[in-house]
Amino acid sequence: MSQPNFPSITPSISRDDAINLIISSIAMEELGLSHIINAEGEKLQYVIGTIPGISSPPATVADILAVNDSVREVLSSAVQNQMFLNAKLSSALESYPNCGATGPTGPTGATGDAGATGPTGATGATGDLGPTGPTGATGATGDAGATGDAGATGPTGATGATGDAGATGPTGATGATGDVGATGPTGATGATGDLGPTGPTGATGATGDVGATGPTGATGATGDVGATGPTGATGADVQLRGIQVEMSNAGGDIIDDGDPVIFDTIVNNQSGNITYNAITGEFTISAIGNYYVSWWFAADGAGAAISISFELRLDGSGISTSSSPIVSGVVTGNALITVTTPPSTLELVNITGDTVFIASTPVQANIVITEVAL
Repeated sequence: MSQPNFPSITPSISRDDAINLIISSIAMEELGLSHIINAEGEKLQYVIGTIPGISSPPATVADILAVNDSVREVLSSAVQNQMFLNAKLSSALESYPNCGATGPTGPTGATGDAGATGPTGATGATGDLGPTGPTGATGATGDAGATGDAGATGPTGATGATGDAGATGPTGATGATGDVGATGPTGATGATGDLGPTGPTGATGATGDVGATGPTGATGATGDVGATGPTGATGADVQLRGIQVEMSNAGGDIIDDGDPVIFDTIVNNQSGNITYNAITGEFTISAIGNYYVSWWFAADGAGAAISISFELRLDGSGISTSSSPIVSGVVTGNALITVTTPPSTLELVNITGDTVFIASTPVQANIVITEVAL
């Protein structure tokens, strides 16, 4: 039985690139689940006729029960997929290596012989320009190319003998230019007489047509390559790390309106810049940077409310709100936040306007904060 063959990938993908792509795909799937859950809520609103500005046909009890069953099946699949994504993200974060600081640049080794030119790789992002190195010595001038062949010479006419040059008289006024007559045949070149004194410069005649270009001469030898400039500074490393916390011991409890969600179990924490207080439900972020937040909460009713809503608050101010028309089910949310004045606090708060009951499931809620630092 033959062994499987894996095709080579060009350009190659590093282990860090693969982990980053996995986390990005998880974020996109989370966003897709949010849209699916929202669509299911709007479907139920359409059937019972509560969407503002849209009139739907009257629905029977059987119609409402059938739509409710359909919504329940979709939400059940969404919860299962959410648990799978949670496990997938945990594995990705645990696999992410800690990057050390870049060591000093070693001395430049001797230049080896040039190898054969490989295929051109994909163009990378343009880095910052390093300082201009000193100008290399000018290479020797290559030999002049061979002179192109001369054009054919017309027939030469007989030339009379040249007399001695007389003294140059004063220059007369320039007459009007007559029409150019036909060019006669060129006479044979006579012996060159002695040069007389130079007369005053006459008026410049009209420029003649440019003759045909002769063939290009051979290329001269290439000069020596100039000295290599100094190496530019190394760019900054990119790191990806974060914290994951869940609620697993609060099934059947309640969260009053305006109270934060208290997560009780730290699943994984690979960031030294994020800490969690299990008493107050607050995350403390101690470094400037960008942070991606993804969360879900399993509810089992909300008093007299017909929908449930939760809000992410940074330093007490709301930055992202997520709602669901399904009061018994899973509500999800995500946000990209920027911390500029650390330390900053982050919490997830019930803003439904009524008490929210926590579902009696093995895990009732989960939140992941991913730090993207340059």
